[in-house]
Parts: sequence; C-alpha cells; structure tokens
Amino acid sequence: MKMNRIFLLVTTALLSTHVSAKDVPASINSEVTQQAVADQVLAEQRQQLAKNTDSQGFGPQSPRDIRVTTGENAIAFNAAPPASAMNLCNIHFHKNAEHAGGEFTTYVGNGDGQGYQGGYQYSGQLTAAELAPLEQRVCPSEQSSLAPGDTIEVHYVYSSANITPGPTLGACFNDAIKNPQLRVQAQVYVLVNDAKALDFGELNQHGEKNGLQQALNLPDNTGTAVEYAGSTTGPSFNEAGSPFQVSWSVKPKVAKVNIASVGQWCKSNVFEEDHAHGVRNLVTNPALLSTISQ
Repeated sequence: MKMNRIFLLVTTALLSTHVSAKDVPASINSEVTQQAVADQVLAEQRQQLAKNTDSQGFGPQSPRDIRVTTGENAIAFNAAPPASAMNLCNIHFHKNAEHAGGEFTTYVGNGDGQGYQGGYQYSGQLTAAELAPLEQRVCPSEQSSLAPGDTIEVHYVYSSANITPGPTLGACFNDAIKNPQLRVQAQVYVLVNDAKALDFGELNQHGEKNGLQQALNLPDNTGTAVEYAGSTTGPSFNEAGSPFQVSWSVKPKVAKVNIASVGQWCKSNVFEEDHAHGVRNLVTNPALLSTISQ
C-alpha cells in the first residue's frame, strides 16, 4: 500500500494543471481495477432485456441518454407531483453516472458486466490539486471504492405516500399505499480533494418543510432538469424490465463535492448507505423509452 501511495503521488505530480477527467488513469480513479467485459457481453444483455420485456407490458425504462428525446414506449402514467409536494423517502448513489448527457458524456467503459466500473463520468477539467490522492479508501466495498476524480450520480427519491426517510426503496411505501407515485431527482457530482468544495453531508440534509419530508440543500445552479417518464435503475435490471413507474428529473450540470465529506456521510446516515451502487446499462431500445417533450 505504501508503494502504491508513492506511485500515485508521483503520477499526480506529473499531471498538468488542468486535467480532463477522462484522462485520469484508472489507478487514480479507483483502487479496484478489473478488465472490462467485451462489447458482446453488453449486447447480449440488451438482447435479453428486449426479449424479456417484449409484449409484456413494461413501461418506459431508465437510465437513458437525456439528449435523446425520442421513444416508442406506449405505456403512459401520470407524472408525479413536483418533489416539493412529495415526501423524500431515500437517498442513495451510484459510482459513475447512470444517465448520459449534459456534463457527463464520457463513457467509462463496459465495466465488469455486473454494473461496476461502467457508466459515464464528468467530461470537464479538474486540477492536479483536485485530483491529489488520499491515503485511505472512501466508501469501500468488495467491488470498488471512491477516489478524487470519480463521478457519482445521487438519487433523491420522493414518494406520494406518508412516510419518513429510510433505507432502500422500501422506505417509499407504507401499509396504506403500495403503489405511490415516485419521483427521482438525479444530481451528478464529481469528487475532488478540496475542502472548499461542496459538503456532501450538507447537500444531503433533510427534514420537514411545509409539512413534508424534503432534501433541504440541493444545488440550484446545475441547470434545468430534464423531465421524463422512466423506471427504477440498478444492474439487477440489465436483463429484466423494472416494474416501477418513476418520474425523473435529471440535472444536466455537474457540481464538485469534497470527497472527504462523502466518506463521512458513508459512515453514518439514516439510509444505511455505506458504498456506491453499480449502474444499469444505458437503455437504448426505443421500445423501452418514453418521449421527452421538452
């Protein structure tokens, strides 16, 4: 581990003052590196998804490229109310963005075929100081950990049910209503080694506002959200359709977050989130996509 830290320090010293996030070596972006699966693996997963959803009545799916506004899925459902009129039920995050578009258009790669080391990352520039490595792993799991330069997509999940925030999607339901309307506000962040960057704990503060559970400190300078009808995400749906109907609000711009604050949040939060989730393959089949009206 000591030799690894020396290597990372030397590598960082050689970086130019501003570095494109896509040019950051994998050894800096993550301690856990795996050989990416072949394109054929993802192609076969998409074929299985198409086969398993064909004529089964599944609604539009997520994630998607928010730049693509066309879709052919005919299953319609009423859009959920704005988040301000619903209850925050869960917060969780994925390593790398599940959606593509806006300022997160750089394809990381196919990953391991199980949702890890795939997805999209911030396509902008970071300084060598922002990419300075840490001595400790951040939010570690068996699959990966976080490092400066990594991108995460955070999902702020809202429910029309009368609930309080808690772990997993189960917190969005109660005994009185098993089919609440769901809305997800998606915000993409890039992690930097900078104490002056946004604090993840503050961003994720939540409490009651106007009688409803709310995320209280979300960024207001990350662009106008792209709204569309979709589903829940995650790699468990790479080959199966998600049955959950979700109204999505995806912000197109990326905010910088102090990576140390992410590590602190992972150590203690009511959502029992201590590591990043994997990503679902980008849904590209027009038959599984809704039309984006804006």
